[in-house]
Amino acid sequence: MKRTILASAVLMLGLPIGGAAQGNDEAAVREAAHGFKAALIAGDGDLALTFLHPDVLIYEGGHGEDYDAYASGHLAGDIGFLSAVPPVLSLDHVTVQGDMALYTGESTSTGTYRDREINSRGAETLVLLRTDSGWKIRHIHWSSGRG
Repeated sequence: MKRTILASAVLMLGLPIGGAAQGNDEAAVREAAHGFKAALIAGDGDLALTFLHPDVLIYEGGHGEDYDAYASGHLAGDIGFLSAVPPVLSLDHVTVQGDMALYTGESTSTGTYRDREINSRGAETLVLLRTDSGWKIRHIHWSSGRG
């Protein structure tokens, strides 16, 4: 069931389902960034965590969280919000330099969450590191404002 939801989220976001071609770092970085978001939308926290580096630092709402704090707390809130009000990606950009990559994206979210109308724009910055198991998200910074 979660795989079906994940595939639906990937299709809704217009993301590639297959793996990135070897040697194509930009596509692999984008796949990691999009895969993380699609797993959250699909409600698959375990899968979402596989995209994170163990030393990840996540900034949102004016404070930072490490992997353990995010996994045991904020992850559930992100899943709840994103599955109720999936973002529509308006643009993204990837820059790769050696074993580090920068992903930036902008999106809009409209809908209802906890009986509240949502109309917001979001921006995210991800720093990813190349590891033996692929690109992992080492840093996330999310911000949002009214749409």
